[in-house]
Amino acid sequence: MSWKRGVGGRRHTVQRTETGVERTEVVIVGSGFGGLAAAKRLGRVGIRCVLISRTPEHLFQPLLYQVATGILEPREIAAPIADVLRHYPSIDVRLGDVVGVDPDESVITYTDTTGAHQLAYRSLIVAVGAEQSYFGRDEFAERTFALKTLDDALRLRAQLARVFAAADTTDDEQVRRRLRSFVVVGAGPTGVELAGQLEELARRHFDRPIEVTLIEAAGLVLPPFGGRLSSYAKLRLAHRGVDVQLNTTVTDIDDRGVTVRDQKGREHLIEAETVVWSAGVQAGALARTLADATGCATDRAGRLLVNQDLTVGGYANIYLIGDAAALHGYPGQSPVAMQAGRHVADVIRRVLDPGTRFVYHDKGSMAMVERFAAVADLGRPFRLTGMIAWLLWLGVHLFYLVGFRNRVVAVASWAVAFIGDGRPGLEHLIAAAHRGETPVAGVKAAAPT
Repeated sequence: MSWKRGVGGRRHTVQRTETGVERTEVVIVGSGFGGLAAAKRLGRVGIRCVLISRTPEHLFQPLLYQVATGILEPREIAAPIADVLRHYPSIDVRLGDVVGVDPDESVITYTDTTGAHQLAYRSLIVAVGAEQSYFGRDEFAERTFALKTLDDALRLRAQLARVFAAADTTDDEQVRRRLRSFVVVGAGPTGVELAGQLEELARRHFDRPIEVTLIEAAGLVLPPFGGRLSSYAKLRLAHRGVDVQLNTTVTDIDDRGVTVRDQKGREHLIEAETVVWSAGVQAGALARTLADATGCATDRAGRLLVNQDLTVGGYANIYLIGDAAALHGYPGQSPVAMQAGRHVADVIRRVLDPGTRFVYHDKGSMAMVERFAAVADLGRPFRLTGMIAWLLWLGVHLFYLVGFRNRVVAVASWAVAFIGDGRPGLEHLIAAAHRGETPVAGVKAAAPT
């Protein structure tokens, strides 16, 4: 499968118009869960597609925090797209960035290393994810770590190695305490899972005391779960020493740490060397471009208010799926994106009639709190906690990992981290940090001793 513009004699997925512009049946933008679900559905029946991705891998984003904390290696959650789709000869995969959409002419413009190119389509599926939202305080991006990309996870991993190594070598107790202090902003699944793993990393692998503070503006941990599941998660985190601060908002972040305001309006500073932001998402640049081009309305986060059939504005051949689409309050989760991708593919291949409304069938949500403890909401009466929920969490995530080898390696890595106390992804970085090396560009130098 070629990553170059054009397909030569290998892939007969495009033709050329009279003006010389390439044309294909379906263009899919994005290689996340939704984009791949649509591509596989269309590829099974030989519909000619071009899938354009900004990265050559399909990223299993829910497990980025395990890369950051040394449980998994990047390759275990990032399968090459060309390998994933190698059994579908009607699909051409291209590495590029879509920068323009002309809905009236049914043409997209994308750029790659060779320049800008146009591609005409009969149907367009935009399956891009969302970006991190800082709620109008974009300067926070420079002062915090995120968990949206592999680079984000590797930067955080290097930071963890740096601060643990620096804390072991300093004689200043105040500096040591600051180095071992962490703030996680946002108590959704990513924030909860990361906070739990930070505590486990310190307690079981490094055998060092740390301070982890979890900040949440709402009154619950894991707000979408609610009830006893949220209460269970909060109690488990608190039992392990995580300081959970609810009804609390961030007012500032600087070199000292995070300033927060509680529900009574009182502000205080939480000193920390490492701040991770997982508090919100917003639509990205392509979604904004699509909204402008089609006249589609958006919500406060910039997500497009798509039609009932996932079409955009007044264009029956443009579909938007994934985190950038807003419909019926459906969550920005991979199961929604995958079901939406299959729905759109079925409309395009006429298994479903054009205009068929999309209905999401919720099969449940789950989140790991710590080793051997998770929450799973499978609908009443199946609201599970503890070991059973944790085993279910492992099974579901293993099922959705792409590639047999990745699943086998993930099981081995989980055994090392959860049954044992190893973190192979961090050990070589710790050694490098002790030597004063910086494993990843962009990570701050060690604090003075």
